Order: sequence, then structure tokens, then C-alpha cells
Amino acid sequence: MGAGIRRVIHLLRKELIELRSDPRLFGIVIIAPIIQLTVLGYAATTDVKDIPLLVVDADRSAASRTLISRFEASANFQIVDVVSGGDQVDQHLSHGTAWMAITIPAGFGDRLSSGQGDTVQVIADGTDSNSTGVALGYARSIVAAYGAEKAVELRPAAARAAPIDADIRVWFNPRLESRIFMVPGIVALLLLVVTTNLSAMAIVREREVGTLEQLNVTPLARWELIVGKLLPYALIGMVDVVLVTLVAVFWFEIPFLGSFPLLFLCSAIYLLSTLGLGLFVSTISATQQQASMTATFFFLTPMIYLSGFTFPIENMPGWIQYVTYLIPLRYFLVIVRGIFLKGVGVAVLWPQIAALLAIGLVLIAMATLRSSKRLA
Repeated sequence: MGAGIRRVIHLLRKELIELRSDPRLFGIVIIAPIIQLTVLGYAATTDVKDIPLLVVDADRSAASRTLISRFEASANFQIVDVVSGGDQVDQHLSHGTAWMAITIPAGFGDRLSSGQGDTVQVIADGTDSNSTGVALGYARSIVAAYGAEKAVELRPAAARAAPIDADIRVWFNPRLESRIFMVPGIVALLLLVVTTNLSAMAIVREREVGTLEQLNVTPLARWELIVGKLLPYALIGMVDVVLVTLVAVFWFEIPFLGSFPLLFLCSAIYLLSTLGLGLFVSTISATQQQASMTATFFFLTPMIYLSGFTFPIENMPGWIQYVTYLIPLRYFLVIVRGIFLKGVGVAVLWPQIAALLAIGLVLIAMATLRSSKRLA
């Protein structure tokens, strides 16, 4: 056993020397994750702001101007024009100068003053259905708040006598900022992409440069070769965990309520899956280009879409939901968001940790069985 450990250490030194001699590696494993987290942290958001809004004010009353001022004061809308007739709605929406138009009918102010209800028409460009749904929610909220305020002014006694009051509270993300939800997920995503792609090159690079034949004549056992190949990338992965966590907490001000040692431990377990997957790809690929393409198109892309990072798993068809149980990113997303935003521990996260450990051990076993010291 002692001789085996020494052989692994020598192989580890060889791998680190090779990695150090590649000037591109520093950019790939250190600079790239920080840049990607910074860019994606700003870009990956479901919040919709500065929505171009056309206002059709056919009333021109104090009430209509007050309602328009509510939209002007909102950070979610940017009024591009206020017109009297609805004939310009089609032109603005067709040319994309406005995403949404609200029409305030004639007599709007008089009907509100007399205690009658009224309807404000909202027309939206449904090309981007997700953004449109969010924008419609913003518009409904502003109109409803204004209507409630007018109701209190006109019927204060009746308003005070309302039997039901809703006390709404939001936990873990009180301001409902999508960045608070997305950035921890990006941490998990970057770890998957970086370590899987690096380990996917492990065996293939030896084959392409001709050093695999030299390894064949060494006394290295199969497990020694696997450990020696994966350990450098595991160390790189843990460095990336520290770096991207620091960026998330201190740059994006994402709350970190949990235990960093637990995050570190769970990341190490997660790396069993990402490195095992990369090594498995390496054993079924003939060239580095083939390994990169296989990892990206056959594994990483489906994992990203089916993990719940982009689309809610609950909205997927039933049979696809069963497929997602095989995806390690699904479990680590729950873990990293739970540690960051909820401060939960092992008592809550143990099912995800156990699933990650099982998937990682299976992938490592598959890669070990597939690997061979014989030249293909």
C-alpha cells in the first residue's frame, strides 16, 4: 500500500507539472470561472425592468394622470409615449418600440369619483412569453394598488370594515430578486463544466501525445492511475469553489447563511460525479476534441436543461422527471441553495448528499472499469 501511495504521488506531481506548463490552464481554471460567474450573475435573471410602455390616455383627467405617474415611478416600466388615441398601439408593438400598452378609457376619472368601477385595458407583446407574464404581473399590481387606494378614499368606513386582511411575507428572498436564486446555481453549474471538461481530457491527452504507452510499462495499478489522474482536477475544483463563493458573497452580496465546511464537503462529494463523468467520457473518446464534444453535447447540455437550473422540474413531463433523478446537478443545486439561502444542514440535506455520493461512486466505478492501461 505504501508503494502504491508513493506511485500516486509521483503521478500527481507529473500531472501538476504538465498543468503548470500549460499557460492556458490558469485562464481556464481560475480566471474563466470568475468571469463567467460575474457575467452570468448579471445576465441570468428573470427580473424584467425598464419595460417600454405606451400609454393611451383617452380621459386626460387628474385620475388618469395619477395612474400614469404610478407607472412612471416604477423601476419596471419606462413610458415611451402618451397618446390620446389607440391607433398607434399596433405600430409601437409591431416595431418593438413598446412591449406593452395600457389604455385608459374616456370617463375613467368620473366613474372612479362616482364610486363606479372601471377597466384599464392592457395590451402586451407576447413574443417573449416569460417576460410578458412578469410584465403583466407588474402592471396588474400597479393598477390594483391604485384601485385599492381610490376605494379607501371614497369609502373609508367600508374599507376599514373589510373582514379579511392578507399579511404577506416572503422568506429567504424577501425582495424576490432572481439573482439571489440564480447565482448559487451558477456556482454549481461552473463547477460541473470546468471539472468535467478538464477530467475528460485526462486519458485522451496521454494517448494523443504518446505518453500513455510509457504509463503502460510502469507498475501503476488501475486505481492508482485513476486517483493520480483525478486528484489534480479535484484540487482545482476546490480552489474554484472558494473563488466563486467569495465572488458570489462579496461582489453580488448573496447571503451565505449556512456552513462553509459543509459546502466544502458537499462540493467534494459533488466532484466525485463531475470528475467520474469526465473520466468516463475520456475512456470512450479517441481525441481531445471528441472528448470535449461528447462531454458538452451528450452530457453537460442535457444536464443543465434537466437539472432544474433553467426550467422547473415540476413543469416537465412525468417520464422526464424520472430521468432527472440521474443528474447530479439536480441534487447539488438543492444543496448549494439550501446552504447559501436557508442555512440548512445535514439533517435537511442528507437525501441529496446520499444521492450525490451514490451517483459519484457509480460513475467512478464505471470509469475505472472502462479505463485500461492497454493502448487502444
